Amino acid sequence: MVSTMKRNILLGAILALFVLMACKNEAKTEATAPAEETTNTEKQGQAFIKDDESTPNVLDIAIGSEAHTTLVAAVQAAELENALVNAGPLMVFAPTNEAFDALPEGTVDNLLKPENKGALANILKYHVTPGKYSKDFLKKFKKLGQANNQNVMIEVKGDDVFVGGAKIIASVPAGNGIVHVIDKVMLPPEE
Repeated sequence: MVSTMKRNILLGAILALFVLMACKNEAKTEATAPAEETTNTEKQGQAFIKDDESTPNVLDIAIGSEAHTTLVAAVQAAELENALVNAGPLMVFAPTNEAFDALPEGTVDNLLKPENKGALANILKYHVTPGKYSKDFLKKFKKLGQANNQNVMIEVKGDDVFVGGAKIIASVPAGNGIVHVIDKVMLPPEE
């Protein structure tokens, strides 16, 4: 009887200790979380870590391309940088500046406004799919599932591959996937 009583007291003390520790940790989290949010205005995440030694990722390739400054501005406005540096593999269909210029006048400026961040992110995610497939390998597909949960159609005309109506004009391997340069901005179908 005494050993059962001692065991119950010991178990009760251990349980009380765990509850006390959990409450203490919860109080610390609540006390420090707002301070971190209000004092840290720098962009955070893997996209903002400088690394000059690794194979460039899909975001690095876009940033380093003079032909993709509009795409980079759009990615930054939509705050999708961290999504493009994850381990992947990712296929990014990267419209050129000329492709953005071909959109109706004012379209890009309108999409870059903060209030249109969601619509811009949806369009950009329509240009990304999991995988790392060469242009030739893409010829085997009829459609791809994009990061915005919609499908994009693949069409082959001779040696040319078209994704969502945009022609792949170049391909650049990346550390976390591949960038297929395209000649048109793909707009997701309206649901």
